[in-house]
Amino acid sequence: MIQASNITLRLGKKALFEDVNIKFTEGNCYGLIGANGAGKSTFLKILSGVLEPTNGSIIITPGQRLSFLQQDHFKYDEFDVLSTVIMGNQRLYDIMKEKDAIYAKEDFTEEDGIKASELEGEFATLNGWEAESDAATLLNGLGIETELHYSLMKDLNGGQKVKVLLAQALFGNPDILLLDEPTNHLDMDAIRWLEEFLINFDNTVIVVSHDRYFLNKVCTHTADIDYGKIQLYAGNYDFWFESSQLMIKQMKEANKKKEEKIKELQEFIQRFSANASKSKQATSRKRALEKIELDTMRPSSRKYPYIDFKPNREIGNEVLTVTNLSKTIDGVKVLDNISFIVGHDDKIAFVGPNTLATTTLFKILAGEMEPDEGDYKWGITTSQSYFPKDNTKHFDTDDTIVDWLMPFSPEKDVTYVRGFLGRMLFAGDDGVKRVKVLSGGEKVRVMLSKMMILGSNVLLFDEPTNHLDMESITALNNGVIKFPGVVLFTSQDHQFVQTIANRIMEITPNGLIDKITTYDEYLDSDELARKRAVMHIDNSDDNN
Repeated sequence: MIQASNITLRLGKKALFEDVNIKFTEGNCYGLIGANGAGKSTFLKILSGVLEPTNGSIIITPGQRLSFLQQDHFKYDEFDVLSTVIMGNQRLYDIMKEKDAIYAKEDFTEEDGIKASELEGEFATLNGWEAESDAATLLNGLGIETELHYSLMKDLNGGQKVKVLLAQALFGNPDILLLDEPTNHLDMDAIRWLEEFLINFDNTVIVVSHDRYFLNKVCTHTADIDYGKIQLYAGNYDFWFESSQLMIKQMKEANKKKEEKIKELQEFIQRFSANASKSKQATSRKRALEKIELDTMRPSSRKYPYIDFKPNREIGNEVLTVTNLSKTIDGVKVLDNISFIVGHDDKIAFVGPNTLATTTLFKILAGEMEPDEGDYKWGITTSQSYFPKDNTKHFDTDDTIVDWLMPFSPEKDVTYVRGFLGRMLFAGDDGVKRVKVLSGGEKVRVMLSKMMILGSNVLLFDEPTNHLDMESITALNNGVIKFPGVVLFTSQDHQFVQTIANRIMEITPNGLIDKITTYDEYLDSDELARKRAVMHIDNSDDNN
């Protein structure tokens, strides 16, 4: 059990949290949600002890171990992968190092023997004999191959480091597990493995995530941060959303009835207060009027952008033909003889762990990279807008947001451009912000503004949901669903893919998989194929 008691955190004059009281109990998984800036990550830091609150305290059941997902990807660069994972239980790791140091002594004393015996006892209690195998199981589950387990962390790429640090947080069956955006940079296979791990995890989990499907899958409760308070709901994200909307609806209906009653009483009082025969009734109604109190309807701090992609031209039947595309990067053949045809009703999701292949394909189709072999042809009625995974080079300028967007606008009018920015939550003087100093989420919203202004009938999205808050993801999701043109996209957001795609492609070492299907149906068929492959291997072993 972990409990926040009267937690207040002030940043200057602003109170991010005010007298927060909440208890997280064993056996439950809590999704911590709230608008950008509401303090989700900050609250996790308070719970973990990384950040001290202004007032209040964090209470943890004595003897329980807390583990949290590290955000510093360079902290363990000089350690090997297995050791980094085992450090998730720092006491166990310290015992292992201390034992090794004692046994390495040339002048091993009786005192050393007693100390070693004590350490061995504690080592066994902490399941030390299974530590390496348990760490390896976690790493393999997250997709870190066995040959990397003894590599130094500094030799891993960014995505691999994220997986190792996640394995570290999960290691050793912690009593309390704090996870801040654990699905970021994970491929779909790793996310599905993590979902199953958390579903079967018996202790306390508190997780921050922008992945709605993930929260629905793993969470038993939802803790909603709004205006410095935390409201706890039993149920997953969808249940919270339905409950909160129902609560707002009920309060509005109750207020409407009260307002009607107030109007009725006021009219009676005004009409009969001077009438002697009705004066007692008027006085009675005055008392009744004074007792009526409207429910306070404080608006949520959540803000939803308005995303609407309207193509300037209807798309024809010929959209895109890709023929025998190949591309080698740094000696690795990323695309190998890829061919496909896109129809005018297609919304195609590119899925699977090979994200470099998809990014390379999108760059080629957007004209930012040349293929080594093969070609592609866009239909004459098409116009394309491209959302890159890495937008850094696009914002390496001193332009303001308005100046940056103006060249893409058909109308060279500041008011017209500011209209798009207003829809994307850039109000007032935000338009004169320099684009190079924008946050990740702000840059994404500017890129989406550009795509809306261009009015293209083909949209290419490479991981558009990265850096966006839940509200912006929902708005983008709805905007792409109703878009009447063609979409080619990739995203690690399960719900985003499932609700948009009508065709699934996956670039594999054995070629391109291309299916007219939903994402869930594709995963089910893919899972079945994998199980059959495993069964085939097992049967082959039995027959030998």
